[in-house]
Amino acid sequence: MKSKKYWIPILFIVIGLFLAACGSGNKEAATVAIKAAEDSYGAVKGEVLKYIPDQAKGVEDAIKGAKENFDKGNFDAALAAAKAIPDKVKELTAVAAAKKAQLMKSWEEMSGGMPRMLEAIKSRLDILSASKKLPENLDKAKLEGAKTGYENAAKMWDDAKATFSGGNVADAMAKANDVKGKAVEVMTALGMQVPAAAAPAPAAAPAPAPKG
Repeated sequence: MKSKKYWIPILFIVIGLFLAACGSGNKEAATVAIKAAEDSYGAVKGEVLKYIPDQAKGVEDAIKGAKENFDKGNFDAALAAAKAIPDKVKELTAVAAAKKAQLMKSWEEMSGGMPRMLEAIKSRLDILSASKKLPENLDKAKLEGAKTGYENAAKMWDDAKATFSGGNVADAMAKANDVKGKAVEVMTALGMQVPAAAAPAPAAAPAPAPKG
């Protein structure tokens, strides 16, 4: 009877040590998993924020949640959450790459057509400026306004090209669309035919969200 009485405290000690060892193991595993999650996201964060910033929050929240569970001592939950993040990052990277490819294609089309539009406007302005008589739908004030609009569009296009050269395709396309709008405005004021490709296009479809 005394022997059993002595063994009970020892048993509790053994169980406590076993649980502590398990907790320590999960803590180390969670630490490694969280580090791996942060590293995987950190490697692509710049591209993700550049092309699909609205979808980055899901991964950032997941990392934050894993770290909060870790700080609370919920190592199992932290480990499970952190282990799922690298796969989410891979999906996010694929979506960002697709969006970048879409923007690159749009830029190629824009950079092919915009110089021709601006050149056509300049040519028309030169002809009208040298003319002794303006068309009925155009007076001197309207012509001067068109000249100013053209100059602004040309400067905006240079800015868009510089932005593209700097590696920011998304911002470059946003600026290029502003140039197109200004060019269409000037062409309309001058009574010029606007190219079909320059007509206002429907909004681009948003990038698909990663699964999960």
